[in-house]
Amino acid sequence: MSEDSEKEDYSDRTISDEDESDEDTFMKFVNEDIHQCALLTADSISDPFFPGTTQILLEYQLGRWVPRLREPRDLYGVSSSGPLSPTRWPYHCEVIDEKIEHIDWTPLNPEPMYIPTGLEMEPLYANSKEETVVYLAEDAYKEPCFVYSRVGGNRTPLKQPVDNCDDTLMFEARFESGNLQKVVKVAEYEYQLTVRPDLFTNKHTQWYYFQVTNTQAGIVYRFTIINFTKPASLYNRGMRPLFYSEKEASAHNIGWQRIGDQIKYYRNNQGQDRHHHFSLTWTFQFPHSKDTCYFAHCYPYTYTNLQEYLSGINNDPVRSKFCKIRVLCHTIARNMVYILTITTPLKNSESRKRKAVILTARVHPGETNSSWIMKGFLDYILGNSSDAKLLRDTFVFKVVPMLNPDGVIVGNYRCSLAGRDLNRNYTSLLKESFPSVWYTRNMIRRLMEKREVILYCDLHGHSKKENIFMYGCDGSDRCKALYLQQRIFPLMLSKNCPDKFSFSSCKFNIQKSKEGTGRVVMWKMGIRNSFTMEATFCGSTLGNKRGTHFNTKDLESMGYHFCDSLLDYCDPDRTKYYQCLRELEEMEKHINLEKVIDDSDTSLKEITLDLETSSHASDSSESNDSQTDLLKLNSQIKTKKIQLKTKKERNSTIARHQNIREEEQEIQGLLYQMTVYLIISEDSSLTKQREALKVPYSHLLQMTGPKHMQPLTDNTW
Repeated sequence: MSEDSEKEDYSDRTISDEDESDEDTFMKFVNEDIHQCALLTADSISDPFFPGTTQILLEYQLGRWVPRLREPRDLYGVSSSGPLSPTRWPYHCEVIDEKIEHIDWTPLNPEPMYIPTGLEMEPLYANSKEETVVYLAEDAYKEPCFVYSRVGGNRTPLKQPVDNCDDTLMFEARFESGNLQKVVKVAEYEYQLTVRPDLFTNKHTQWYYFQVTNTQAGIVYRFTIINFTKPASLYNRGMRPLFYSEKEASAHNIGWQRIGDQIKYYRNNQGQDRHHHFSLTWTFQFPHSKDTCYFAHCYPYTYTNLQEYLSGINNDPVRSKFCKIRVLCHTIARNMVYILTITTPLKNSESRKRKAVILTARVHPGETNSSWIMKGFLDYILGNSSDAKLLRDTFVFKVVPMLNPDGVIVGNYRCSLAGRDLNRNYTSLLKESFPSVWYTRNMIRRLMEKREVILYCDLHGHSKKENIFMYGCDGSDRCKALYLQQRIFPLMLSKNCPDKFSFSSCKFNIQKSKEGTGRVVMWKMGIRNSFTMEATFCGSTLGNKRGTHFNTKDLESMGYHFCDSLLDYCDPDRTKYYQCLRELEEMEKHINLEKVIDDSDTSLKEITLDLETSSHASDSSESNDSQTDLLKLNSQIKTKKIQLKTKKERNSTIARHQNIREEEQEIQGLLYQMTVYLIISEDSSLTKQREALKVPYSHLLQMTGPKHMQPLTDNTW
């Protein structure tokens, strides 16, 4: 139920049939036998004792009227008896009537990243009166700030800059999540594009999503977007633009695909006021003539997509029993922010026993990959697998799938219609300006009063780094155990998903500029595991997926791996938990050892030579045996999970291998002490240390190689 319902106007909601006039309801029951149960609302009674509300129902029982609260609606605005709640736009935004839809499709083979040839051009365009403007969206600058919203946006006739009278491409972006401000035809088959900054700002030019028509097959076209602002980009690391053809979709069932040649991201000469801009250029041949095509920065996922998905859940008699959908609040444009509560229906005795897990996404509207991860999570947690049921029986999930629907609708990259980054305003008291994050923080605070929240995760996209990784908070000012425990869940995730998730890319700190983010605010509120999950716009540098782009199925699979890791993290059999904890301790030792080496008078080169001399010939065989054991162990661990009570049976092989690993790690600990002592005491010899530690010399030869002084880096269980 909406937490700001006291002040809301529900005129824009779709009301179900159960909300017919209360007077008719009253007369219906008056005409029936008075001894039967009857209902009416409190505002139908003229007695001043009752408040004028429709939320209190009066039930006639045993000769008297008994008041009770009306049952909350399952979903405001999305009901089986009416249409979806229409999207609301700033009143001045021009919006076309056509509904844009795309099919879901996964490429049969991984899509490789672009490999630069070194011959890519860097088009630089000078202003010329001979240039032809083929598309111009001026509506974005009619107001300096948000004024009010309306369904469908600007209702005046739409302007078309150029008639379709020649071979010129036609562009359009005045649809949901679309972003394109201006297109100039600079040559016969060459177009210069400008993307629109976030509404009511002059920055954040990153997201693009537009339509192209009047195409010709077999012609090499060049497109150049000229007003990016970030100096670094994944386009310089192999990322390709996304392309969609309606003819390919209808004829061959092919959806979004990575395309483009001659791709280059570079600094251009369009800078103003000493602020330099950057260009992205690529060439492409359309597969069909007279086709309707689309280009995008990432796989689009709109507010309408979310509403249709939630409507499907609400109308499903099975999923709707354990997934309750409410309206958390309304945005400043009066669009709904939904919150999902997912759990097996609670009994009174269990009400406070279940711990809570919180997931949020799309606080930054241009980071559409976060919505695909969220979709994968919801698909799995609402599924019929035994693990999904186990998770619902064990936890209460609070999910806010789209924190910034206003920004998503208008095609912003980062900001809301307040012109601000919502993920820097979780500490703000301005409820009217930042309602979604204000109500999210308030919901979590109230939830923590009732039950323990074991994990908070906010899903994002990342524009500069490959792979998927997490940002956490630094607990170094507290005990060492807490400092390491905050890293256990990301490490487990990297083991469950070694070809997508990179633990080495994770960071755990709190920067001054990030103190208003959801991750930091929730951590300071007392949630120990508070994370931001960052998914690249590009692809992977790991394992079998190295050098390929992520598609929607790859992103959705992270939702499953999140659930899989949550089961591992909370498994009553703590084998995996303590294994990760020991690995983290080894990593920490390695970091401390590097600090000692940096501060010592002994050169790192001399130490390395000494260690290599003592164990030069033993590393290869040791490594091969270790890798074989890990592969066998991995094949046994990655079986389908069953209920938590039988996880010991499922993971029985871990304990045997763990004993062997513990013996090796004890020796590694002794060697660590020995190495530090060698650094400090230059005149100490290996023989003296061996005698002092009582370790067999042959074992030292096997274990003191440089490989064994590194942290444990295997990405499997």
